[in-house]
Amino acid sequence: MSREKCFKIAVYSHITNHFPLLCRQDALAKLQSYQRKDFVGIFEAMDGLPVTIRLLDPPLHEFLPHDGKELDDLTQHLVQEYQAKGGQHMMAYKVLRSKLGSLHEANPMMGLRGCRLGIVHPDITKMQVSAILEAAVDVSKRGFKVKPHIMVPLVGFEEELSHQSKIIREMAEKVFAENKTTVEYKIGTMIEVPRGALRAGDLAKEAEFFSIGSNDLTQMTLGFSRDDAEAKFMEAYITNGIISADPFEILDTQGVGELINLTVQRGRKARPGISIGICGEHGGNPQSIAFVESAGLDYVSCSPLRVPIARLAAAQAAIKSLLKGDSNDHCQD
Repeated sequence: MSREKCFKIAVYSHITNHFPLLCRQDALAKLQSYQRKDFVGIFEAMDGLPVTIRLLDPPLHEFLPHDGKELDDLTQHLVQEYQAKGGQHMMAYKVLRSKLGSLHEANPMMGLRGCRLGIVHPDITKMQVSAILEAAVDVSKRGFKVKPHIMVPLVGFEEELSHQSKIIREMAEKVFAENKTTVEYKIGTMIEVPRGALRAGDLAKEAEFFSIGSNDLTQMTLGFSRDDAEAKFMEAYITNGIISADPFEILDTQGVGELINLTVQRGRKARPGISIGICGEHGGNPQSIAFVESAGLDYVSCSPLRVPIARLAAAQAAIKSLLKGDSNDHCQD
């Protein structure tokens, strides 16, 4: 199932919040079926290895048309879905067009996404957690070893993580009771909001692992919109010596790096041994990998094309640490 199709169904479930419960349940049931099938394949392929699954994190408006024929076609499709449930055509049309318009956000990367979506619409979290754990149970019954790690994105407040963790545990109990079997799972979070890094000690009381989302953490720490910065002023900043390199390619070790160090220190003080990794473009950059090795992170995550470079850089960084007599021999891919 494509990422875009998945998110469009999630958006549909968000839109139908204004219509009969049956419409919303139908949308979520479709998405749960797609997700469960995908997770079954992933767990089978990763037999015996941990699989970290980030809960849905879409800036909603990016996956819907905003005007023209595509918007008309989508609205008509949703109206037909609604009419099939006995709704009135004109009321459905007006409310849907209004709702589609209201999904637009001036700053979507800081808008209704991540854990915020799950808090506003907990049914979306329930759906995805059910799909993850139903797939895990199914695969486990057939002899595969599954290790799902459920990651709650964009957390800055301990209460956000507690809210979503409660839902995850409730759905786990429900799925396990229905299937009369259990699987081990972990709950963690992404550290991508500066407040989350500063309050890592609080989050570690609930989270069993951290993944540092370096792309968003860079955007929010520097106040740079990645697309706008690279298109409009990044070159001038580098040319004039204000910064030495694009911070979305090479980690800003002084600013963003300080937040990463705080995350490690405060997180492990609250939960000794907590697994901490980094996820983003920096995970495949040799200079950035050298820094995360020195910071004591356990792993890097990057796009498939960057894996060979990441492995080599991680090995080189680990060897340098050992030669220097450092104890931070954590970094792996």
